[in-house]
Amino acid sequence: MGIQLSNDLLSIQEARDLLQQAAEALKTFKHFSQEKVDAIVKAMAEAGYEAREELAKMAVEETGFGKVEDKILKNILGSKTLYEYIAPMKTCGIIDKRENGKIWDIATPMGVVAALIPSTNPTSTMLYKSIISLKSRNAIVASPHPAAKKCTARAAQIMREAAVRAGAPEGLIHCMTNPTLEGTGELMKHSLTGVILATGSTPMVKAAYSSGKPAYGVGPGNVPAFIERTANVKKAVADIIFGKTFDNGTICASEQAVVCDLPIKSQVIEEMKKRGAYFLNPEEKETLSRFMFPRGLNAAVVGKPAAVIAAQAGITVPETTKVLVAELAEVGKMAPLSAEKLSPVLAFYTEDGWEAGCRRCMELLDFGGIGHSLSLHSQNEHVIMQFAMHKPAHRILINTVSSVGAVGYTTALAPSLTLGPGTIGGSITTENVGPMQLLNIKRVAFETNPVNDKDGNPVAQAAVASKEATVNATAQVATQTKPSYKKLPESSIMAEIEERIRLKAGNTPAGFLGKKVTPVKENQSGKLTSEEVDEIVKTFQK
Repeated sequence: MGIQLSNDLLSIQEARDLLQQAAEALKTFKHFSQEKVDAIVKAMAEAGYEAREELAKMAVEETGFGKVEDKILKNILGSKTLYEYIAPMKTCGIIDKRENGKIWDIATPMGVVAALIPSTNPTSTMLYKSIISLKSRNAIVASPHPAAKKCTARAAQIMREAAVRAGAPEGLIHCMTNPTLEGTGELMKHSLTGVILATGSTPMVKAAYSSGKPAYGVGPGNVPAFIERTANVKKAVADIIFGKTFDNGTICASEQAVVCDLPIKSQVIEEMKKRGAYFLNPEEKETLSRFMFPRGLNAAVVGKPAAVIAAQAGITVPETTKVLVAELAEVGKMAPLSAEKLSPVLAFYTEDGWEAGCRRCMELLDFGGIGHSLSLHSQNEHVIMQFAMHKPAHRILINTVSSVGAVGYTTALAPSLTLGPGTIGGSITTENVGPMQLLNIKRVAFETNPVNDKDGNPVAQAAVASKEATVNATAQVATQTKPSYKKLPESSIMAEIEERIRLKAGNTPAGFLGKKVTPVKENQSGKLTSEEVDEIVKTFQK
């Protein structure tokens, strides 16, 4: 009877095998030219775009999260939109020459990317991570969420086959078919892993940072949307409802709470109701809070429509309800609905003035969204500037949809499904992660300030001193400040005297601009008198 290996051991072995295959393929791929890489990436993006509907349907059927039409848009973002943005990027060989050609930047791949794929955006994330990995000449091994392993594996297959058809070596793109915590842990910690690209739950991201490997992680998003009194209320509300209902709220940059300026509260509420928002009464709010957060977020509500969530909680709402809204006065554990909800449920706060609104937004960010994103609807440039300069969020989205604006669909931000919250959010980056974050940049530096001449002789100190004096004098004239001089070493004095003797000249040193010095005249013997030598010495010492 053969030995039966446990599932965790099988998963660990699969991770090792796939890493080995990826590392082997990388030995060839890392030498590919920019032209070859770009052709491969283009083919991958085209294949992902063509499969956008197939993959969207698979993701919804397998996970039960979100909407097919919105997942199609995500797949477009992770393929076609992404490609159009990164196509011009130089990622191979010398990518820049700076400082008049004295500094060369040379791109090298990081190695095998260990990619963690979430269940909320499985196919789009697999497309996106595969494309940016190969654009930067890396290989990729993905660990999908167990609830989305089939659709993620299919997305990886589409990427792999397209890459090979375009000339990529076999083995660059893999997806684990038996993902477990143990297997994913092995993937992250293995010696062949170059960098971790983690998108998923907070525990998984923390595990990535604890693995001992370089990692990019995504923190949670608890995005506040502040509607300031000068905002275009109709557009602001339309944007927030769209953002919150997009894929049923499964993007981490989705709006989680509306913070409304007091003078426009009635107008905002009326507009929200027109657009399908249902405001819960106190009893309904308490019921929903207990149902959604029994001991943390109830997975049964993730990515579900508002009417379905209400029915699950035993709340009767109109069938046309798009968003459930709970008016709150507090932020924190005492008010669970103030947290990230991953569903079309919004908290609603009222504050009088932008300063108070600002403080409320800060509370919301501190409660599970620090460093991520913030949405502001306003026409007041001063308010916009204050939020931009002082709020602890690294994507400040102005007068647009937060959920798709943060990922680069309605804004000029880089198209990305990995949004860095920076060090305040526990990440090493604030970027919308793309190919450039998966490159090591080596630098070639040519000499600009030699200490030895072409014959190997030390550069004369007198010449160095003269150069410094010229720079100082130029700066003094430019700023019209009174020049100040330092006493020069005796060796420099003597070098200058000897140079004047050799040239038989009495020119005033450039370092003494603004200080009149009588030129030294040559006597009949062609030598300097002792009095003339003393005069030069005095000039240096003044």
